[in-house]
Amino acid sequence: MARNLRFKLSDKDTLLVHDINSNATQKFVEELGNQKPQGARVEIAGSAREATERSNTVITVLPEPSHVLSVYKTMLDGPLPTPPSSGTHSQRLYIDCSTIDPKTSSIVAASIRDPYPNDIFIDAPMSGGVVGARAGTLTFMLGAPLDAMSRVTAVLSLMGKRVFRLGDPGAGLTGKLANNYLLAISNIATCEAMNLGTKLGLDAQALAELINTSSGRCWSSEVNNPVPGVSKGAPAERDYEGGFGVSLMKKDLRLAMAAAEEANVRITLGKHAQDVYDQVEKAEGIRDFAVVYRWLRGQK
Repeated sequence: MARNLRFKLSDKDTLLVHDINSNATQKFVEELGNQKPQGARVEIAGSAREATERSNTVITVLPEPSHVLSVYKTMLDGPLPTPPSSGTHSQRLYIDCSTIDPKTSSIVAASIRDPYPNDIFIDAPMSGGVVGARAGTLTFMLGAPLDAMSRVTAVLSLMGKRVFRLGDPGAGLTGKLANNYLLAISNIATCEAMNLGTKLGLDAQALAELINTSSGRCWSSEVNNPVPGVSKGAPAERDYEGGFGVSLMKKDLRLAMAAAEEANVRITLGKHAQDVYDQVEKAEGIRDFAVVYRWLRGQK
């Protein structure tokens, strides 16, 4: 994501990066800071607070709700200076791309709105995984005020292909949790279907082509097929390294189920899927969640 921002922003812009892993930010600056074609100047911010003070647009991506609360508390600790001059925009824009629960997001939004009523906070979780982040083809699901959409879309379009406004703040996260609840289950079903067909003698490539031109087609069968060699560039080709880790899938499934329980929404398959991913994580560790296929086959 930061790579795409760096190359697509104007050379008049400065991209400030901060991560708890200082080695990662240093490596990013060393690899991309002076590369051509020209783009934004890249600098390392010493803290999330420093990055906020020096920016008119702040983008956060964090693993867990507790991390989001902690980082925004640090960013907002004490009065912030006026945003740097940014043409027509006098408001500081906060875009949180983390996948968390809507309740936590609303707490963060209030922590900004109360002291800075003119600033804008939106939830913009994304879909597309590591592959989409690198290629700049992510889909962003927004909970945002209508009057902020042109500014927000201009920023997110530098990192993705699709920007969907689902409603007011919180709506983006609701959409993401619904989507990833489906993904958690469809991935397991895809792994089971591919295992069934190949165990009964079908060629994996032929089976995948059949599924992907039939009613069983889904992202897990077409883009992230769990059988090595079927989907070009998928984690299955790299021993399931990289991609969307089992632990992240478990987190999103947990958040979706908690939201359903809080709203008294009936769901029936989530608990079984949760049990499957618990077992897979114990057996396979942090690999991409398509490793369910190998777990089913008992190949490790």
